[in-house]
Amino acid sequence: MARKSATVFASVVAGVAVLVVGCSDPASDSAPASTTATSGRAAPAPASGQAAPAPGNLPRITILATGGTIAGKANANSAVGYTAGEASAKDLIDAVPGIDKIATLSTEQISNIGSQDMSDAVWLPLARRINEIFAGNKADGVVITHGTDTIEETAFFLDNVVAADKPVVLAGSMRPSTALSADGPANLRSAVQVAASPDARGHGTLVVLNDTIHGAHDVTKTNTTSLQTFVSPNDGPVGHVDAAEVHFYRPATEQHRPRFPVPENSMPRVDIVYSYAGVDADPVNDALGHDAKGIVLAGVGDGNTAKPVLSALGDAAKKGIIAVRSTRVGSGSTVRNAEVNDDDLGTVASLDLNPSKSRILVQLLLVNDITDPHKVQDAFATR
Repeated sequence: MARKSATVFASVVAGVAVLVVGCSDPASDSAPASTTATSGRAAPAPASGQAAPAPGNLPRITILATGGTIAGKANANSAVGYTAGEASAKDLIDAVPGIDKIATLSTEQISNIGSQDMSDAVWLPLARRINEIFAGNKADGVVITHGTDTIEETAFFLDNVVAADKPVVLAGSMRPSTALSADGPANLRSAVQVAASPDARGHGTLVVLNDTIHGAHDVTKTNTTSLQTFVSPNDGPVGHVDAAEVHFYRPATEQHRPRFPVPENSMPRVDIVYSYAGVDADPVNDALGHDAKGIVLAGVGDGNTAKPVLSALGDAAKKGIIAVRSTRVGSGSTVRNAEVNDDDLGTVASLDLNPSKSRILVQLLLVNDITDPHKVQDAFATR
């Protein structure tokens, strides 16, 4: 879907590829990150259309580990259970033979949690660290290991705040590291391949699992256990990875859209209200009672909901609360002024952003004092 131009927030800094795999622990953010360097050896054969790196001059990839299933270990008391965030970044690398022939690797343990516990307490230091790496030319790419439950949200956040035009790629796994046929090692290898590929530059933040490359804007998790859980329902995947090459289906477009600066402190509260048969205005009023500065509706169909809820959202918008209509449906766009008169209500249509990503965009807009409904709508059209 074509994006429109929007308000300028922060300048883009030419930078480096980033790959993200894992989840992080807010409690560990204040602790110094551990670092391990692994020297790359002989360069692999170049992919089609790519120049071979000079001997001993492999791409430099920093792996920032945050936890997740990819770092999980099986629970001996359960046939299917496991504990996320048990393996270290070095453990993950050691499980992938030959990965040091793709790139010169270094690792940092940012945190070690399941991604269900991901929050801006992790996002903010993570984004700052990535920007530091890029600004100091410390790496040609960053790989972040991440749990799959909220990987799409972290990817979207980073896509909007990382000041670089090289790829940001997130990867994780559906099976823990100790499982039979664990998918983490293959996903990590693919992620490093993408981060090291010159063709990945300009594609923005990427998510890589099961040999498939997705863009941060559209990717979403669709199955609780399947290895092929991630899809891009509106735009389709941007490429795939095989043992020898990274393939992109369409050329990269320069990331002319502006980035937001990384927020200095925690982001403001924005709640998601889920619509269902018989819903009333109580969830909206409860969010406002807990000082929510924005509300995103996970509406039925084209972002619709019961009349009392729409009325409450309109009242909130008149008081300066950002009120966004999105949809609980897995694909398609929420169209402005179609079933609902957004102009009259003062609400914003999320277009093709799902509720969880819409929430993140509203938080970033609030941090940057962008609350006018027209400017908010412009931002949704751009991102």
